[in-house]
This record gives sequence, structure tokens and C-alpha cells, in this order.
Amino acid sequence: MDYDRTAGIAPQQGEMHGFSTVEPSLEGVGAPPADKRRRYLILAVLFALGAALAAWYFMRDGSPAEDDKSAEQVPVVTVIAPGRATIEGTISATGTLAARRELPVGAVGEGGRVVSVTVDQGDWVRQGQVLVAIDREVQNQQAASASAQIQVAQADANLAQSNLNRALQLVDRGFISKADVDRLTATRDAAAARVRVAQAQARELRERTARLNVYAPASGLVLARNVEPGQVVSGGSGPLFTIAQGGEMELLARVGEDSLRNLAPGTSATVTPVGTDQEFTGQVWQIAPTIDEATRQGTARIALAYAAGLRPGGFATATINSGTVVAPMLPESAIQTDDNGSFVWIVGQDNRVKRQAVKTGLVTNDGIAIIEGLAGTERVVLRAGGFLSEGDRVSPRLQRRN
Repeated sequence: MDYDRTAGIAPQQGEMHGFSTVEPSLEGVGAPPADKRRRYLILAVLFALGAALAAWYFMRDGSPAEDDKSAEQVPVVTVIAPGRATIEGTISATGTLAARRELPVGAVGEGGRVVSVTVDQGDWVRQGQVLVAIDREVQNQQAASASAQIQVAQADANLAQSNLNRALQLVDRGFISKADVDRLTATRDAAAARVRVAQAQARELRERTARLNVYAPASGLVLARNVEPGQVVSGGSGPLFTIAQGGEMELLARVGEDSLRNLAPGTSATVTPVGTDQEFTGQVWQIAPTIDEATRQGTARIALAYAAGLRPGGFATATINSGTVVAPMLPESAIQTDDNGSFVWIVGQDNRVKRQAVKTGLVTNDGIAIIEGLAGTERVVLRAGGFLSEGDRVSPRLQRRN
């Protein structure tokens, strides 16, 4: 194939074969049309403007991005407006069961050998019932002798009275002087006095003999027996029996110094002995006038009627009604405590927290009464108070009361 050396272009194939061909036009090959170029130019300008606007938006001061970030750093806390409620207060306490009136019973008289014991521990007795019979053979003989002495004295008194009567009949006749009559009268009076002395001695002996036996001073339940037949007892032998008067029991409940001031005689209580699920109803009948210096506790004595499940010396728990108060009430999670005392966090109108000192009162299953420090209309932080500080900004969420 021959090339045109001047043009550097090879002849076309059609020319080589002697044919005449039409060369295609090269205009517009590899370049877009004019209207497409304009569209591309407009899109590029719009893209550049959008990028510039976005950069300005995100870099300006006080941008929404920064505001959102700041909002995310404010903690959300749950708050409650406690209001005021009438609260039935209770106090929980523990203590030991005992007889309300414990009567020690011993030998009253001179004592002697025990012949028989008629009751045992756990028995019920009535007032005046014989508990222990003491041998009285010697005392019976002494009583018989005293009765004979009365008869002797009475015989002497009868003789003296007869002599006086006869003398009075003869004094008018002059056979008996006035002095003799006075002497016979004195003899009669002395004899009558000896009769009374003998009678008094006999009664004393009978009483001493009767006191040999041991009697129940009151009706009640025998808690302890410390005597057996054959034993020799006397007034110095100590208690032979211990009786719970009327079978009445009590719980010596140990109550904290702060709670003790909320109690008064007549307050009802429920007592549950340890190891059982039985509940017994009683009432506070006495508040101890002193406080234990070591434990800072006092004793509330709760009277209980006799029941087989109440055993003196046993341990029991008590729930004591401590009256009613009208005050705001908060759950325990809302109340914080430090060296300065109890306090709560209150959210103000500017959504910043403020410490508020409070004084707690009655403790119930539904919460703790606030007797000082709150009116009930405040927004109190319900939980997470331990993570807050004075002046912190929060986002409060009010929880509705049930």
C-alpha cells in the first residue's frame, strides 16, 4: 500500500479498488452536544452551592447539632409531687414474752414436812386453792390443848360468877362486907379474862396451823413448781410456785427512743411469737419511764390475754399502731442521708436541683412520712438522687401517683 508521504495518510480502501467513497464527518465525535454541556455546568454549580451552605450551617455558632449534643448531656430524672395524705403509722419491735403479773408463792407459816403437792406446772388454779399440804400432827395436838385450856378457864369463870352471886345475896344481911364483894367481883373478872385469853390463844394456834398449807393467792396459771412431797419447807425456802395472775401475758417490746414518743397506753398491737404464724392482739398498757443508755431503747409493755401459743420467756415480734398523721409521703428511694441528716432533691422552675433538708416520721409499707421540710407540692427526685449535685440541670419527668 502506498502512502502519500506529504500528507502521511494512507489512501482509502475504496480508492484502492477504484471505487469512490464518501468520507464520514468527524464533527461532534467524542464531545457532548451543547445542551448537555449546559446541564452539566448547572448541576456542578448547584452542588457547589449546597456544599457551601451545609458547611456554613454546621459551622455557625449555636448550631442545632451543638444544641442537640448539649440536650443529650442533661440527665432525665423521674420526679413526684407527693401531696399530703393521712397515714396510718406502725412501729415494728421485738421483745420477750412474760407474765404480766408474776406471783411468787412460798410457805407463809413456820413450815414443816410436805405431805402432798396438788398442782403442777401449767395447771390453772383458783384463789384460795391448796397447793401444798404440810404435816400438822403436832399442831393438831396443840390445838386440842388450847381448846382444853378454854374449858378450864371457862369453869373458873363460872365458879367466880357463882361466888359473887351468893355474896351479893348476903351483903344486905350484913354477913358479907362490901370489901369481900369487891374481891369476889375482881376474881370473877379475872376468870372471865382468862377465858378470853385462852380463846385467843386457841384461835392463834388454829390460824398458824391453817397457814402451814400453801394456798394460791389469786387465780391464774402455774408457771413454775419448785417443791416435792417429803421436802421440808419454811418461810426462808424461797418461792415454791410462780403463778401468772389471771393467766395474762405481756410482750416487753424494745422500741427506739424516737418511736417511743409516738406511743401511748391503749395503743393496739399485733404480736407474733417466733416460730409460728399465729397473731395475737393486745394493747400497750405501760410505757417505760426510762431509756437504756447503751441501746437508746425503751420498753413498751403490751398486754395479752392467755393463749396456749404464748410462752413466757419466748421471743416475739410486734406491730404497734402509732396513730395517724397528715403529711407528705415519699418512697425510701427519694430520701438521701449524709452526715448532715436526711434530705431530698427538689427540681425548681429552672429545672435545676436543690437540696432540701427533711425530717422523717412514720414508716409504712407505702413509704415514709415527711413531717418537716416539704409542703407536698414540690417536684421531688424519685430515684438516682445519689448522682446529683446542688445546681445540676435535669430534664424532669413527672410520675403520676396511683
